[in-house]
This record gives sequence, C-alpha cells and structure tokens, in this order.
Amino acid sequence: MSERDTTTRPVEECGTDPHRHHRPCRPADARRAVEHAVTACTGLHDAATCDVGALSDAVLVASELTTNAILHGGGITDFQVDVVGPGVRLSVCDRSHDLPVAVPPTDDRGRRRLGGRGWPIVCRLSREVRVADLPSGGKCITVVVPLS
Repeated sequence: MSERDTTTRPVEECGTDPHRHHRPCRPADARRAVEHAVTACTGLHDAATCDVGALSDAVLVASELTTNAILHGGGITDFQVDVVGPGVRLSVCDRSHDLPVAVPPTDDRGRRRLGGRGWPIVCRLSREVRVADLPSGGKCITVVVPLS
C-alpha cells in the first residue's frame, strides 16, 4: 500500500519473525500490541497512567478490526500499530475485497441480531477511516484513534 506514512516506524507488529510480510494475529495479540505501543511511545512504564478511556478505545478498535478480518475477511494478513501525534494508527489487512458494512440490529421480523456492531464501533471511535485495495489482493483498513 503506497499511502503508508514512512516517517514513523511501526512500533509493534504481530508474529515472531520481524522479516515476514504476512503476520498472523489474534484479537488478543492486537490488544497487547496497542497497549505496548502506546506505553513505549509515551515513555511510560504503566498503561494505567495513560488516558485510560482513550487507550481502552484504541484497544477495542484493534480487537474489532482483527475480529472482523478473521470472521468476514478470510483471515488477517498483516497488522500494524503506530503512535502518530495524539493518536494510534491501526492497519489491519485481510484477504477479502468486500467492504465492511453495518447491519441493522434487528432482522426483517424485528428479532435482534447477534453481532453486527463492530464496524459502527470502529467508525464511531476513530478519527480517520480508510479502506484500500491491496495490489496482492484483499484490503487494508487503516484508522486513527485519538489518545486524548
């Protein structure tokens, strides 16, 4: 993806091999990566001294994006987290070209649906949302979640 800002280095990525381009990642890995990146970049040793609500929002968005990639996107092909200015930039790539959609909370008979709230949560908590097709196939969703 050519739109990537190369002025800041990815702080934490999922997987153990830093030279692999595709890193499998679970939602729990994404949550830990966000917490680690924020505390490392702010020079803090304890995430509790950060704005707890903002960090919680960033962790929730990372979890929702990675869960959606697993459930609806054919799996995670890459995950990156960068602290950029007063926010956290999260990029989650998957194998699907399908755009994320918000589904109504009830079906056509008025029954409540399970799930379907992840994408609206991501959009509500993020300052920027970008979905880009990848040349190798699939898509990458990049968002910025404010830390203040």
